[in-house]
Amino acid sequence: MNFRTLVVAAAAASSLVLAGCSGAGASEKAPGEDGETTATSLMLNWYPYGEHAPFYYGVQEGIFAKHGIDLTITAGQGSTKTAQAAGSNQTDFGWADSAAVLSNIDKGVRIKSVGVFLQTTPSAVQVYADGPIQSTADLAGKTIAVSAGDAPTTTFPAYLDAVGVAEDSVSQQSLDSAGKVAAMLSGQVDGLIGFAHDQGPNIANKSGREMRYLKYSDAGLNFFSNGLIANTSTIERSPELVQAMVDATTESFEAAIANPEAAVASMVGKDPQTPPESVLLQQWQETIPLLTTPNTEGNAPGVNSEEDWVSTIAVLSDAGLLESAEDPSKYWDSSFTSSEA
Repeated sequence: MNFRTLVVAAAAASSLVLAGCSGAGASEKAPGEDGETTATSLMLNWYPYGEHAPFYYGVQEGIFAKHGIDLTITAGQGSTKTAQAAGSNQTDFGWADSAAVLSNIDKGVRIKSVGVFLQTTPSAVQVYADGPIQSTADLAGKTIAVSAGDAPTTTFPAYLDAVGVAEDSVSQQSLDSAGKVAAMLSGQVDGLIGFAHDQGPNIANKSGREMRYLKYSDAGLNFFSNGLIANTSTIERSPELVQAMVDATTESFEAAIANPEAAVASMVGKDPQTPPESVLLQQWQETIPLLTTPNTEGNAPGVNSEEDWVSTIAVLSDAGLLESAEDPSKYWDSSFTSSEA
């Protein structure tokens, strides 16, 4: 089946394909010129939380418009759905967790990463600071809420091995994202596994208790998390738009790092599920240290190291999320490193 036939099939299969991205005869979608902007969509990995502040701030401050992009941001329902939406051209760009992105590429979804921004995993065991789990050794004999199939849960055995705790000594209760938080708040579990920069500040706000994070990265277990993805047809047909999106995102992240309070204020009122502004600020402040690794320290946000890609692929392959450890080029188009770097 040739490329033109594939695009026709994709357009016919989805009633939600965006105008300008669909159909075999669609022309290249390029960023606007001479003050014009091109309507461009971004689907997040979840409802808006502090990590997403740069996108809203970039829109508010005209950063995306400067790069020729009229950006519309929509909430997601998990990284897998965002990856699949990008793969069926229901969104121009997605913001999704690398584990879900790579796994979907293995399954034939036509997407690639054009830059991972959260390069240190936020995966952590999250517990109350005044609770019974004061260190990794205290995990033995406790009940931890997990979500089957996600990256933090799938790599949990590797984390336990790294900290010297037997996997069979920890009881795991499988729940969805909302169920994990509810179980934590009600005292049904001793802790939960997830993204510390997202769930932790929310739980602290709702419970009035401080949180402690047993971070995977502190045990030497690291892998990529959230970043920008695009359909391979978008990359092939509209490379200028992809480059503009990467550049605008990098610049927006830099602006949000420099102005954290203003960045999170730009999110207020944008979505009914968005946490309070104080929580958003804590979430964004917890995100900033995740934007680099030792290999990318000092570089602009979104600049990736091939060494980190190789390491991420190996970790996810060992955890069974990928069929095999393949070359990064299968998953990542390295040609869009930000010109803002």
